[in-house]
Amino acid sequence: MRIHLVAVGRLKEKYLREGISEYAKRLSGYCSLEITEVPDEQAPEKMSSAQEEQVKNREGERILRNVKEDSFVIALDIQGKMLSSDELSDKLASLALCGKSHVTLIIGGSLGLSTVVLARANFSLSFSPMTFPHQLMRLILLEQLYRAFKINRGEPYHK
Repeated sequence: MRIHLVAVGRLKEKYLREGISEYAKRLSGYCSLEITEVPDEQAPEKMSSAQEEQVKNREGERILRNVKEDSFVIALDIQGKMLSSDELSDKLASLALCGKSHVTLIIGGSLGLSTVVLARANFSLSFSPMTFPHQLMRLILLEQLYRAFKINRGEPYHK
């Protein structure tokens, strides 16, 4: 399976880069992983709703330029469906069985994803009704992908 993670913004914190590097290394035995960072839109602290939409739309254009047409797209969105780790592993296994071997996961910027990106998504996934920093979400997502592959192979995972 090919996993392509498209995320808005650059990772600045060393501990996040190290954690992501560790899980990318672990995932290499289960899938081909590509991570693409798209620039976030510089925006003032206080914005109107219209300005926020403009920011999300500009980031969304950058995101969609990196999504292949044949890819199954999973958008991380607070309004998406929440899955347990077992359910996520089942979802990935089901995609593989259906011939969907290329999966793109999208993490938006601090304002979330544009409606155009959400419309392109084949599935919207929520990790929680809580809000997480989008940079930390990369690490959480990679850990859950690793866990899902371990579950699907029936391999033990430290609890």
